[in-house]
Amino acid sequence: MKQFIQRFSDKITGVLSGFDRLILRGSLRPISYPYGMKGFLWLNQVMLKDFGRYVDSVSKQLRTASCQAAHAQQRPVVYLHSSRTDKEARAQKIAAKDGITSGLIAVLSCVESCMSFKVQRDAKSKELDIELRPRRCLYLYHYLIDPQFGWMNARIQTWFPFNIQICLNGREWLSRQMDKAGIKYLRLDNCFSWIEDFPKAQKLMDQQLRTAWPTILDRFVRMLNPIHGKIFKAFPLRYYWSIYQNEWATDIVFKSTSALASVYRRLVWHAMINFSSPDVMRFLGRKVRTAEVVTDFKDRPEGVRIKHRVGKNWIKLYDKFGIVLRSEFTMNDPEDFKVFRPKENDPGGECKWRQLRRGVADIHRRAQVSQAGIDRYLDALAAADTSIPLGDLLQGICAPTTWKGKRIRALRPWSQEDLELFKAVNRGEFSANGFRNRDLQALLFKGTPNSTKEKRRRNGRVTRLIRMLRAHHLIQKVNTTYRYILTPKGRQIIGAALTARRVTLEQLNRAAA
Repeated sequence: MKQFIQRFSDKITGVLSGFDRLILRGSLRPISYPYGMKGFLWLNQVMLKDFGRYVDSVSKQLRTASCQAAHAQQRPVVYLHSSRTDKEARAQKIAAKDGITSGLIAVLSCVESCMSFKVQRDAKSKELDIELRPRRCLYLYHYLIDPQFGWMNARIQTWFPFNIQICLNGREWLSRQMDKAGIKYLRLDNCFSWIEDFPKAQKLMDQQLRTAWPTILDRFVRMLNPIHGKIFKAFPLRYYWSIYQNEWATDIVFKSTSALASVYRRLVWHAMINFSSPDVMRFLGRKVRTAEVVTDFKDRPEGVRIKHRVGKNWIKLYDKFGIVLRSEFTMNDPEDFKVFRPKENDPGGECKWRQLRRGVADIHRRAQVSQAGIDRYLDALAAADTSIPLGDLLQGICAPTTWKGKRIRALRPWSQEDLELFKAVNRGEFSANGFRNRDLQALLFKGTPNSTKEKRRRNGRVTRLIRMLRAHHLIQKVNTTYRYILTPKGRQIIGAALTARRVTLEQLNRAAA
């Protein structure tokens, strides 16, 4: 992102990065599967034949207790006949009508799909058994203006296992923080067109990552289910909190609508025409699977938006109210990303690069991965729109250099050999965690080595290529590892070389006209 900011520094007033929408889910893990639910029933002396009557009774008690605060505060409890009803719009309408500026706005209820338990007779054993299957049950949505988070909603499934979902917005949260800190700002929906002190606002937003989530979120458990302690008296349980979806956004605030308009269309056009599937995979830190990439363009009333989607994750670029450029990374599926941590059940054990978890324990890594993706995306746009001639950009690497006293040959950006090397180190799966010698061997050589001598030859060949890239400052070593990542200079030069290879003569003539 630094290259992008430097490129347009004369047009920009401030930058702000942090969570936009954040959806967290709470689950009672021990009773989220049939075996655990059976243990709960056994401790409460509930037989399987009485399961239906028991859970129905508990569900009614929960619904009554959850709505009790709304009745006491004379706030409406509204049943929605369709789950497709826009609940956010309905709550905003109620808040505006009743002039609500803090506290509970309303409780909205509707029947939606869920995963819950059902007791039925097993065909083989001829005995009753419990199964977890898709069902439909009543959900309660509490819309409120919270002192800490501002406008938000929290919902609870009123049938076992009582899953909870909490939806909040990082910008809404930040506005509360800035009010408390005395920082003035102008807000447009969920973005800021002006902030008195951007660095201080960024520090406040960074503090959101240091939130003690289990402690904070447990207070919403008491709001949604005041009888939680009574239900689980014989089988005490606490919610396990995970992240269902996070939107991490970088807002670049321009000095005027004309300043943003002068560059935005060119950026969108370049992203549509020149960003190939490998490019998008690189932004998202994914392995290259071309068929998975979908790029679409939409002209909406609030601004023009371009979106690159890979599976359940995507990165977007759009303008907000003509003055804020927002790049947004949405993560729904964290399985392709890594975090350096010990095993979950062995906190004192050896740390390794392991799969990123859904739990809130890895929220810092989610922020790092999301911001890194946005940085790569914006820097790719900056490199594409740079005023530096391509010849000047590549000139430095087209001459020999030295590395630890040894002469290193010049790079040849137009040769097939070096282009294949550029494409290899630029792959998406290496963006987040880097690459190793053996990773490049698998890409640059066909098949597996058929002898020890051949294996040694390949290893030496790739070692020399890595040394060459390091000597030209295109890659750098990750401390305490055998992995390498692209430098900002490397991303710019390699991105420019690969982009130039795809540009047609017609496009060059049109750009020069």
